[in-house]
Amino acid sequence: MAHATDISDRSDISKQKTQPDGSFKRIDARFRNFIKSDGEFLPEKGRYRLYVSYACPWATRALITRKLKGLEDFIPVTVVSPHMGKHGWPFKNADPDWQDADDDTEYPNFHHVKDIYLFADQNYGGNFTVPILWDTKLNTIVNNESSEIIRIFNTAFNHLLPADKAAVDIYPEAHRQEIDSINEWVYDTVNNGVYKAGFASTQSAYENAVYPLFKSLDRLEEMLKGKDYLVGNTLTEADIRFFVTTIRFDPVYVGHFKCNLRDIRHGYPNIHLWMRKLYWNNDAFKSSTKFDHIKEAYYWSLTTINPSRVVPVGPLPNIEPL
Repeated sequence: MAHATDISDRSDISKQKTQPDGSFKRIDARFRNFIKSDGEFLPEKGRYRLYVSYACPWATRALITRKLKGLEDFIPVTVVSPHMGKHGWPFKNADPDWQDADDDTEYPNFHHVKDIYLFADQNYGGNFTVPILWDTKLNTIVNNESSEIIRIFNTAFNHLLPADKAAVDIYPEAHRQEIDSINEWVYDTVNNGVYKAGFASTQSAYENAVYPLFKSLDRLEEMLKGKDYLVGNTLTEADIRFFVTTIRFDPVYVGHFKCNLRDIRHGYPNIHLWMRKLYWNNDAFKSSTKFDHIKEAYYWSLTTINPSRVVPVGPLPNIEPL
């Protein structure tokens, strides 16, 4: 879809600019509504759609939680191609050579994720990111902030779900203070930290990101000693949020983002075991992880870092067995 004004600075990641000191600053999500029984967006089966990229760690948070909560029949998914070019994330009709992607069945004439945003708000001034939680009844975006989408999925549909899925709680009240505390520094130094290192355009900005990243990984390594989960003895959103970064670490962040003080498989045995247990023992994690999408998106799309678009074959295997 054509747009009257030039929006390429927000759709084309190669035009992304860093701060004057060379550091990367992420723009906050703009759509921040919730699904709730007493609000505008009611919990109804089949009303909402989730737009994702398997490459994107933020979108993968939502995919994992959707699966854990048994919401597959409630909230269908549209998967974009990993080839994020000058128009941003494309649907299959804009990138037919990538087979493992979808067209937008809600709006077949849409070719890119940006079309959804501009349909919801023609004056939208943010970035065209995934995940997107879309309301098919009101034809608008409910939420595009992954940390809030996973909390929506955690509780909003419980009264409609079977008892076993309703009982799944990734943000248990007894552990919320600890979860929130971990989330805060893990987001800043790890989840976003890899991007701050990878997108840095000066040496000082890079070092100011990469050293805190590994300091936090050292801290998480100690926290996971003899444990299967970060908080208590139960799977929480803290695990989900950390997993989506660690599973991409060796295949992408070590090389592509220069996060190479250590890798996960050789440098962090506790994190490595925790990650492999989640991946191999819980299908919500394994089925939401597609390494071909992950490597293709980062190495093909980020031409300011990898102008040749050559995608490395390693590491092999992408994840080691238990």
